[in-house]
Amino acid sequence: MQPVQQLKALIQGRKVAFIGCGVSHKQLIPQFVEMGAQVTLCDQKKSLEDFGPTGEMLKSLPIRLSLGQDYLDGLKGQDLIMRTPGFEFYTPALQEAGARGAKITSEMELFFELCPCPLVAVTGSDGKTTTTTLIAKMFEAAGRTVWLGGNIGTPLLPLLDRVSPEDVAVVELSSFQLISMRRSPKIAVVTNVTPNHLDHHKDMQEYIDAKRNILLYQAPDSRQVLGLENDVTRGMAADCKGNQVWFTRLRETDRGAFLRSDGWLCYAQDGVVTPVLEQSKVKLRGLHNIENLLAAIAAVWGSVPVEAMAQVGSTFTGVEHRIEPVRTLDGVTYYNDSIASSPTRTIAGLRSFDQKIILIAGGYDKKIPYEPLAPELLAHVKTLILMGATGPRIEAALKAHPDYEEGVIQILHAQGMEEAVDLARQAARPGDVVSLSPASASFDLYPNFEVRGRHYKEIVNNLK
Repeated sequence: MQPVQQLKALIQGRKVAFIGCGVSHKQLIPQFVEMGAQVTLCDQKKSLEDFGPTGEMLKSLPIRLSLGQDYLDGLKGQDLIMRTPGFEFYTPALQEAGARGAKITSEMELFFELCPCPLVAVTGSDGKTTTTTLIAKMFEAAGRTVWLGGNIGTPLLPLLDRVSPEDVAVVELSSFQLISMRRSPKIAVVTNVTPNHLDHHKDMQEYIDAKRNILLYQAPDSRQVLGLENDVTRGMAADCKGNQVWFTRLRETDRGAFLRSDGWLCYAQDGVVTPVLEQSKVKLRGLHNIENLLAAIAAVWGSVPVEAMAQVGSTFTGVEHRIEPVRTLDGVTYYNDSIASSPTRTIAGLRSFDQKIILIAGGYDKKIPYEPLAPELLAHVKTLILMGATGPRIEAALKAHPDYEEGVIQILHAQGMEEAVDLARQAARPGDVVSLSPASASFDLYPNFEVRGRHYKEIVNNLK
């Protein structure tokens, strides 16, 4: 039976509830209706008018609506429930529905269940998107048809009928997607695991356990790529039951990808070391991106020619919002690193510059510690512009560091992005670097880091 027929057999005539109407559900709701499912949409919005243009599409469909404050009442009596990553898995109403016999799943979980081609998946606290993109581009350079999805790319379940067994699906997975996953990919990459999203997870252990799901259900013929320099990912080797390899830029390894002392990115296997690419030819900025490239090389090794890996490594210049050059004005270069929604991400960004910079930081509070950021601010920042709920927390962590002295870093405060950019411009001199690298989530002022980054770029590009 074709995968799309399997999907139809799973949902035809059954009661299916969608929680929310985001990017993937907007496409799946009409598809599920067409396949014969009895669809209920559960959403906090109070009326179809609140959905904007999507509301018109929903009006045209024979679906049941459960809207407003008691929207989760619509989960009762359902056979199958489609959860979005942003909806917490352990919500009581969802768990009660599961206990009553409903199958709780998601766009990505169903794709994993039905996908006819090999799956490559990447997770981690930092580096997921760049590593995922590099892997996809390496497969493309080798002539494969690639389906890019998960946290990036497009929803893949609506495209199921176009995926063939010879293709490869490359997906980025967050802890919110993985927390309920009971299937694992053919090739799994865990870049690193550091404190993150502790405003949504019960504790750090729940966050780690969610990440581990990418490995736990793999078959013996699978492949696992783990960061050697991270304590948590190194410990995950105990979960691996296939061909487990490492990536590291700090030492040599006899199985996996590493940065050799002579500046070559290499791969070691069965006593043979193969040079892939000279570090000087890598277009991506920052040592953390050397790690991302090593992770990608380790993931595709044996599936992609070395020439294709080297071609991608020497031409790929990066993903939007990741130390992205915006413009140079009056001799000052502005960078957009809005993806940096945690201290570790901001630290990686700071270390990619060989001078002290002007940093714009702060935002929504995810309840993660800022003490690790303090020594890096002292080493890499000359002017610190803070905003949002975490601004005072970052300042407190900096001032509590034993090496902090009053005046060693200029600390300024802004009410919003326009004022932050204005203060940065006033502080900057020719030759300076200004970077938005918030070490915080965006949700106090923006729906996501992309909107935050684009607003910053718009302000910078409009400077006269």
